[in-house]
Amino acid sequence: MSVLSSLPHRPRAQRKSRRGHFGLILTSVLTAACAATLVAYLLWPTWAPYKAADPAWLPVSVGATLFNIPKDAVRVKAQRYSGPQERVDLSFAYPSLDPPTVPRRVNTETIAASDEPIDRIFLSIAAHHDAMSPDTRLQTIYPRYLDEASARTEDGLSMRTFRAGSPYENEDLFVAAAPNLVARCTRDRETPGMCLSERRVGDADLTFRFPRKWLERWRDVATAMDRLIMKLHGPRN
Repeated sequence: MSVLSSLPHRPRAQRKSRRGHFGLILTSVLTAACAATLVAYLLWPTWAPYKAADPAWLPVSVGATLFNIPKDAVRVKAQRYSGPQERVDLSFAYPSLDPPTVPRRVNTETIAASDEPIDRIFLSIAAHHDAMSPDTRLQTIYPRYLDEASARTEDGLSMRTFRAGSPYENEDLFVAAAPNLVARCTRDRETPGMCLSERRVGDADLTFRFPRKWLERWRDVATAMDRLIMKLHGPRN
């Protein structure tokens, strides 16, 4: 009797065992599916196509000297790129020294066609290729053509006139020591006089151009040129 009474219970136990195994398998499958869904959600790319904005500053090397150039200050469109360049032509609003915000056609070549005052300081950076330095030109070349009788000093700024018939005829030389300034300026005639001041930085010569009238506040102009050099070549804030 004990053997017969135990026989009906075996299929029921087997069915319970199979249901238990099926439950475990189903739980494992659901867990794996949830895990796969979570991983797919976390790894699914969420980016959209993005077009990077043009950089506001361009790292430009002239010769082997690196400059950080504000893109909006570059006057020639073909020069608005990073990397090595032989020459870069720039303009800055004065006295703020920010890149110009409003396009202007007035420059050192077209000032004769406009009555508007120049509020720009122009700067050209070019590789010097071991040409004579501005300091050497001041000490050895200019003195040959200066009129000794024309020397005068006012407010710390000395002025010497170049002799008639010299390569610098109708120009004057202005020199100051504190702050440092050397400028060769044309005289006011049919058009306002313009000044040219050169500095050497590494493998590049920096040529500044500005109206002669600005020399009435020559210390501000000299300081502005120093600030521009630091802005373009010195440490960036």
